[in-house]
Amino acid sequence: MAAGERDDTGEWVLPPEARPATLAQLEERIEYAVAVARASEAAALEIGAAAIDAADQARRAAELAVRASAGTVVREPVAAVEEISVPEPEPESAYDSFRHFLERADRISARLEAIAPAGR
Repeated sequence: MAAGERDDTGEWVLPPEARPATLAQLEERIEYAVAVARASEAAALEIGAAAIDAADQARRAAELAVRASAGTVVREPVAAVEEISVPEPEPESAYDSFRHFLERADRISARLEAIAPAGR
């Protein structure tokens, strides 16, 4: 093989689109992936907390619905008041209690839809 026929080093250089990533580029990608993972974790914790809260509210609503269907609706005390003459409220009908339950369930559903990921 003649000296002029030897390989040129330029023949071994890869075009830019075929070159492997540099260490700096790989570090940048890793940092981005870690940031995305942390943000995803925070979002998952938030959604989990909201789901637990919604489940707790649904449980309370179900308990109230059961009490209402049994005719034993218990009202939360507003405050301690010294002897004020207030007429007794009419007991809620089972229909009113169920309507309140459905309204609350709709509000909880709307809250969950508002925090759900857009692409589900």
